[in-house]
Amino acid sequence: MTTPRIRDFRPADAEALLEVRRRTRPYQVMSAAGTAWSVVGSPSAQRYRLLVAELDGRVVGSASVGLAFDSSVPGQSFADPMVHPAARGRGAGRALLAEAERYLAGLGATEVFTWALTDEPSLDFARRCGYRPLRTARYLSLELTEGALPPRAPAPPGVELRPATGLTGDPWPLYEANNEAVRDEPNDIAVDAMPYQDWLALDWNDPDLDRSLSTVALVGGEVVAFSLVHTDGRGGCLSRMTGTRRAHRGRGLAKLAKNHALHLARAAGCTRAYTGNDTGNGPMLAVNRWFGYRPAGAEQRFVRALGAPR
Repeated sequence: MTTPRIRDFRPADAEALLEVRRRTRPYQVMSAAGTAWSVVGSPSAQRYRLLVAELDGRVVGSASVGLAFDSSVPGQSFADPMVHPAARGRGAGRALLAEAERYLAGLGATEVFTWALTDEPSLDFARRCGYRPLRTARYLSLELTEGALPPRAPAPPGVELRPATGLTGDPWPLYEANNEAVRDEPNDIAVDAMPYQDWLALDWNDPDLDRSLSTVALVGGEVVAFSLVHTDGRGGCLSRMTGTRRAHRGRGLAKLAKNHALHLARAAGCTRAYTGNDTGNGPMLAVNRWFGYRPAGAEQRFVRALGAPR
């Protein structure tokens, strides 16, 4: 049997990796430009690598690998392998994970977090590699056909809805709102405030972020709620992050911003919308049920202490 070859990403790999992603995680909306940006645009503190697995000269899998640099808990890292269904069982996943763990250990990481699909072979693979199960995330899809969306509601008095393009000159207010919302999301990794320059690199400058569809709710010029949208140029869009600042929660502003963004996405030609939530995020799960999203997949997070027996 051919031994998998593991190497670093090259720009020419982007389309092949997108095909792997579409076959395994279609709800992770991404373009070729976004794939390349994840490598060249990542903050230096993340020490990010995008590993590629080859079998018989063909790209069959990848793994996103790096440090959880936005956490105050030292030694935390991530490695998320994915393998084309037709290439499973040939050692590519294990080879990707082995190289990821070797690299992360060399950086001083002590724990590795990973996501696995919730089919039994994927869960069994994670367990056999010595990983312990943690939280579960649900992914949902929504057909953006005429009449499928709730009608747009007017913004309440004092609230203004705008596309994120209006923040191009100064995205700092969105950065502050995003940091506050992210810290309150259920998570296995303690996430603290991400430095502004790193947020610009990871989120704001990501070529898949469509600022013309992403929507912010303003009160007195302050961003109090937002819904960020990624697109892939193939009709797919992803609500990458939706949130509200603590002082303005309970007013339905996240729902308002997300509904506005979805209407803009449909008008722009998007045909399918995706979103995802931790199973413990009750408020956003309720919002997505209101929109009519349907299940599109699930993943379970796992963790392993580096150096522990398998």
